[in-house]
Amino acid sequence: MILRQGLELAIAGAAVGLIGALIVSHLMAGLLYGVSSTDPLTFAGVSLLLTAVALAACYIPARRAMRVNPIVALRYE
Repeated sequence: MILRQGLELAIAGAAVGLIGALIVSHLMAGLLYGVSSTDPLTFAGVSLLLTAVALAACYIPARRAMRVNPIVALRYE
């Protein structure tokens, strides 16, 4: 459940980021050398990398929380 929610947010953020990057890339086209302003490989690679980092950021705490005994956690509260 935690991973699904985190992945939904990461995908939504990647989609908004891609749209923003496409808009801004046309403004910065003069600063790029050797690559087009809308290089699909670069956009896909960065999106996948950031989504993987977000998934890892959700997975590590979720895995740690799964190891806690629910009775101990309730007793702590």
